Amino acid sequence: MLPLTRFWLRWRRPPVARIPGRNLGVRKVASGVSPPSSASPRALNIFDRDLKRKQKNWAARQPEPLKFEYLKEEVGSRIADRVHDIARDFPLALDVGCGRGYIAQNLNKETVGKFFQADIAENALKNTLETEIPTVTVLADEEFLPFRENTFNLVVSSLSLHWVNDLPRALEQIHYVLKPDGVFIGAMFGGDTLYELRCSLQLAETEREGGFSPHISPFTAVNDLGHLLGRAGFNTLTVDTDEIQVNYPGMFELMEDLQGMGESNCAWNRKALLHRDTMLAAAAVYQEMYRNEDGSVPATYQIYYMIGWKYHDSQARPAERGSATVSFGELGKINLVSQGKKSQ
Repeated sequence: MLPLTRFWLRWRRPPVARIPGRNLGVRKVASGVSPPSSASPRALNIFDRDLKRKQKNWAARQPEPLKFEYLKEEVGSRIADRVHDIARDFPLALDVGCGRGYIAQNLNKETVGKFFQADIAENALKNTLETEIPTVTVLADEEFLPFRENTFNLVVSSLSLHWVNDLPRALEQIHYVLKPDGVFIGAMFGGDTLYELRCSLQLAETEREGGFSPHISPFTAVNDLGHLLGRAGFNTLTVDTDEIQVNYPGMFELMEDLQGMGESNCAWNRKALLHRDTMLAAAAVYQEMYRNEDGSVPATYQIYYMIGWKYHDSQARPAERGSATVSFGELGKINLVSQGKKSQ
């Protein structure tokens, strides 16, 4: 149950677009068998991964981490719902960028036999949430998974991959560790996330300082996501989006919660310090442009959900090109035939 004293939450799910145990202790894996390809020479170095690890460790050390986990728990439960929608069980599963285990707490041992949880933040792994599934925690970077090929029946990831520098290679590694006919189910922030905050900061900084710097990290476009999954080797792809809107008393409470989630900006080109006057102006702009009738301000989180399967001979495949027996021009006759039957 999400706490409602500080904010309320609402969401909408647009139509889906289909595109052709207990914690057993932290185990640090320094090396392992990785995919045959090395880091891509085309990869961008956008994020300071060491800073992101420190941010997540700091957030996991807070005396009341549950106060800030409402969004990650919500998205984790939706990932688990998608797992339950698949009519099979998974003897071995992996959570990439697990945090404190927001997906595992919503699964059961009838669905998943054993669960590996991997994250870069050791403090999060030491304080994972309770689950009835036998669990192994692994200290590992999402960009360098230390597992052998064809290991897992299921790989999941919730709100972690948007901090990866080389997303194409990360998806290739996930495909690599999956068994044939295994499935990957993931969620990451989309491009419209926190657009209210981004706009308010840019307007205030332009007015007070004569220009603006990026304060919200860049996100992947949904149009690119299906292409990246296909290039990584996945098939039978599904990509859909949610928008979750959370209302806060003001901009500063929103920024406090982002820090408590471990979701502060870690881009290399971020501005280290914002002047006090600029921050106050941004809060005023936020209130003026976006406030609700009750005086609260909304923050929009756009979530991309993705599902992809690793190829197996048993999977259904599209018919060969040119094998159709009915043309698109004749499809209209179907309505005429059905209308004729109804009139009879």
